[in-house]
Amino acid sequence: MATRQIKVGKFKIGGNAPVVIQSMTKTDTRDVFRTVRQIRELEKTGCEIIRVAIKDTHSARSIRRIKNSISIPIVADIHFDYKLALASIDNGADKIRLNPGNIYKEKDIISVIKAAKANRIPVRIGINSGSIKVERGMQPMGHKKMSDAMVKEALGYIKTFEKKGFYDIIVSLKASDVMTTIDAYRKFSKKSEYPLHLGVTAAGPVLSGLVKSSIGIGILLSEGIGDTIRVSLTGDPREEVVAAKNILQALGLRRFGCEIISCPTCGRCQIDLQRIVKEAENKISRVEFKDLNLKIAIMGCEVNGPGEAKDADIGIACGKKSGALFKKGKILKTLPEKDLVKTLLKEIYKSIKG
Repeated sequence: MATRQIKVGKFKIGGNAPVVIQSMTKTDTRDVFRTVRQIRELEKTGCEIIRVAIKDTHSARSIRRIKNSISIPIVADIHFDYKLALASIDNGADKIRLNPGNIYKEKDIISVIKAAKANRIPVRIGINSGSIKVERGMQPMGHKKMSDAMVKEALGYIKTFEKKGFYDIIVSLKASDVMTTIDAYRKFSKKSEYPLHLGVTAAGPVLSGLVKSSIGIGILLSEGIGDTIRVSLTGDPREEVVAAKNILQALGLRRFGCEIISCPTCGRCQIDLQRIVKEAENKISRVEFKDLNLKIAIMGCEVNGPGEAKDADIGIACGKKSGALFKKGKILKTLPEKDLVKTLLKEIYKSIKG
């Protein structure tokens, strides 16, 4: 769905721009060395915008030093104290995230709007289900009521910005419940054209969090909802970026190099396919292959193997301790197991040279 377009540093968000990948540091922002090191690791992995937690003025002052050592835009995550947003803007933040659940006084919001406007940076209005005020004694809301409350809060908060002529806004409506998240974004997208930052908040440990995030973010993106994403996982933030890239590539929204498809294996498999796939994946992920958009099939038996291998740019359909190498739908040769990965890489190198 068409949304307004805004800029965060060098990246455009919304309109027809590609969906942008975000993550958040898990270091103490005051520790500049560790924070910069983590951001650089995330940059190498494919992170395009990074958010840092600003819990005091020391954290806000650290933004300037951090920004001088990285090449992607930095977002200041602000809660409770609007003055931390002002300090972050003074120190070069490329975007501010405000939580309406704990920064809600109109005069405080207006102070942030004036500073953001003067410095030409956008603000994300970040709604979290955990910050929605529920009256004492009320039962927990069902996902329909919670999503309604989230949308209402976002629209109400936006009015203050619009009254001051500020429209460089991004909105997020995150819940830890997948259906609440989906429902909130669907409802909001029908009422507003502001670009949307997608995510399932507090999704959990890596495995279960990947599932929840892939379902929630994936469903919304498939419906044309969403302009930038952050996968929230309890673990290494690089896992978040890899997950985001995989979601976007699986939906055909962006490409990040070679895509490997491989079968799960079963009792028909007569080759060590897990080892072959792992070895191939490790080598294909190297930097020299990052700009190749090839579909590579590594299949374990004769049931679906030949068909998938023919459909790929380059493919291997395995049999007993051997495999047939396919390229653009044609069999090139049959190889013993020990030569499969080596020969596959040779064909990929040929693609680099054109």
